[in-house]
Amino acid sequence: MPRLRKLTPGASPLHFFGSEVRRARTAAGMTLADLAVMVPCDQSTVSRIESGLLAPDLRFAQACDEAFPQAAGWFTRFYCESQEWGEAFPREFRSFAQDEAEATALYVFEHAFVPGLLQTEDYARAVLSRHSVTSDDQIAERVKARLARQAVLDRTEPPLLWSVIDEAALRRMAGPSEVMRGQLTHLALMARRPSITVQVLAAGVHIGLQGAFNLAEIAGSGSPGTAYLEDAADGRIIDDPATVGRLAVRFRHLQIEAMTPVASIELIEQIARER
Repeated sequence: MPRLRKLTPGASPLHFFGSEVRRARTAAGMTLADLAVMVPCDQSTVSRIESGLLAPDLRFAQACDEAFPQAAGWFTRFYCESQEWGEAFPREFRSFAQDEAEATALYVFEHAFVPGLLQTEDYARAVLSRHSVTSDDQIAERVKARLARQAVLDRTEPPLLWSVIDEAALRRMAGPSEVMRGQLTHLALMARRPSITVQVLAAGVHIGLQGAFNLAEIAGSGSPGTAYLEDAADGRIIDDPATVGRLAVRFRHLQIEAMTPVASIELIEQIARER
């Protein structure tokens, strides 16, 4: 049986809508299949919308108002008034951001940039400003959202974060020298936290060049976790256990190939001095 995804209705319209669909369906004694027939859509579509993994369309909202007349048209009204659906994150990343916030362990491989959880504000702005057709307001909102994600590392009991970073990402100029120096100094400082391990993978050919990815584990969930694969189309979520397992094996190979944590910090600080 799949893990019943924990929702945080205050986090986004997507989660609020999903939590209300789940509440109304349960109260009405309907199954996922029952609601799917009314839409109509696949049962998995209803499940993903309820779990905050998929944004509904107008027809889905209207079907909910038909299925739950006691809501007096709330679903359609809310849908029409909440069209941003958390646009600070790409649509494909939104559900993983929730897994990241709940995770007990995070494993991150990056070959192009410093991982988002370890970025400074200036570096994040330099990276996000390269996105095409993006206004200054959108960039500011995305930077704010990226920095807000980092709060998970400051919890009383933060998740284990293990990051392997290609050396090329540390040498790539994502902004002026002072931005890179500040970013690398911050990265070395974060790497000294007891809950954070950073390893640098020497520049060259390795299996990680096929793409960056993130793994999130949630203890007690009964699931091997979820993965987020980065690509030119804003990435995709993977929750298939077999695929997540293969990515975990790939991450272990990258760990083995990378420098030790101590040597990695020394290299990061050396590159910072060069900047």
